[in-house]
Amino acid sequence: MKICTKCVLPETFPGINFDEQGVCNFCHEFKGNDKLEEEKKKCYQKFIKLIEEVQGKSDYDCLLAYSGGKDSTYTLYLLKEQFKLTVLTVTFDNGFVSEQAFKNIRSVTENLGVDNIIFKADFQLLKKIFLAATKQSMFPMKALERASSICNCCIAFVKFTALKFAIEKRIPIIAWGWSPGQAPIRSSIMKMSANLFKSTQEMYRRPMFEIIGSKINHYFLKEELFRNDNFPWNVNILAFLDYNEDKIIKTIKSLGWVNPTGLDTNSTNCLLNSFANVIHMKRYNFHPYAFEIAVMVRTGLLDRQNGLRKIYQEEDNPNLLSMIESKLK
Repeated sequence: MKICTKCVLPETFPGINFDEQGVCNFCHEFKGNDKLEEEKKKCYQKFIKLIEEVQGKSDYDCLLAYSGGKDSTYTLYLLKEQFKLTVLTVTFDNGFVSEQAFKNIRSVTENLGVDNIIFKADFQLLKKIFLAATKQSMFPMKALERASSICNCCIAFVKFTALKFAIEKRIPIIAWGWSPGQAPIRSSIMKMSANLFKSTQEMYRRPMFEIIGSKINHYFLKEELFRNDNFPWNVNILAFLDYNEDKIIKTIKSLGWVNPTGLDTNSTNCLLNSFANVIHMKRYNFHPYAFEIAVMVRTGLLDRQNGLRKIYQEEDNPNLLSMIESKLK
């Protein structure tokens, strides 16, 4: 299989093409780190200004969708310790969060002194949705370029659970612990649009509604909430702050975070992730983390060899995959 000679994207990735040197069009479109650094500075300044406007005006300054993974843990540390925000963390339990991830959530929130809500959805309902995601294409290809069908299902629950909490508690900022490769810099800090989120919600809700019916509706926003003038800001601080994995690990370990074992190379919290990756690769013939890893390689946050290892040398864990299949039956 042909792979870009500069990043890690394969010839099977949607919309890709290569020049004579084997460099992909996505690498050619990258404007360089100088331009990226300028955009990061603008985003940082915009975030500081936002903090000045909203801090102390609600019970919580910020809600963080907290998975217990490496990046969301570091994001929580920065929000609390560097930016001095009062943070509410919300954890979505999909039934496959590792025991170590739960221990990490408990240790880190206790050591940082922040509140945490664990929202556990009806597992029988989730199981039907996850099973359907293994058998059919539920979402537009654009969404599947960055995450598997199963992960897109979880993302929907996380996004709209977090948004409902933020609106109901009048929290002005929702923060996400995404890596710099998961979300573009241009959307790393932006005021949420009710109209945009309404159309996004329908993209997620409709295929799930077709699987399980009206039971899905109470996990999403009702019409009156879209008329609310209190939609929060959407912020992903890792997109515009320094990102160094060694530094991140060292920092969060000091908070009691322990690296879980038995997971795939791209997850530090979810047992379902490796199963979702396998299904995605069989159906679409490219790794769901390929785009994210390619961005990090392209911008120098990850060397190409490690990027290739993360998505092309990932070892399947037969025992884990068997456990997931058994639990979904």
